[in-house]
Amino acid sequence: MEYIWAPWRMKYIQMDKPDKCILCEKPKESTDEANYILFRGTYNFIIMNSYPYNPGHLMVAPYRHLSAPEQLNEEERREHFNLVLRCVEVLRNEFKPGGFNIGINVGAVAGAGIEDHVHSHVIPRWNGDTNFVTVVADVRVIPEALADTYRKLQGKL
Repeated sequence: MEYIWAPWRMKYIQMDKPDKCILCEKPKESTDEANYILFRGTYNFIIMNSYPYNPGHLMVAPYRHLSAPEQLNEEERREHFNLVLRCVEVLRNEFKPGGFNIGINVGAVAGAGIEDHVHSHVIPRWNGDTNFVTVVADVRVIPEALADTYRKLQGKL
């Protein structure tokens, strides 16, 4: 029998879930590297997903606490989508994925883990990146540490 270790997942499983919105709080802190914030725009920022589906799983979020994309004003929408495109370009160059999942989960029933703060996911995908562990054990194995991914992308977005 083979064992696959993912000890960083235990931190997420056991942690107290924050009372405050992390997409509001993290940009207020001055520790971008510790918070995996890769880029700060005028209206939006790019942050790595701390519990990614794949290496390079990025999120674009507005600074304003809004629950749905239609609440973004024109400037926020324009910058938001431009940052999504920038994520695709940089991830394509750095990771050479076969494709991407790009989306916004609006509301808990749509799968939003942070349902009160709208954000876009940009997830690089490769042929064969789903494997037996995901199918059999409902577990995803991420082959790269977050800090390593951060260093690859730092300064490129």
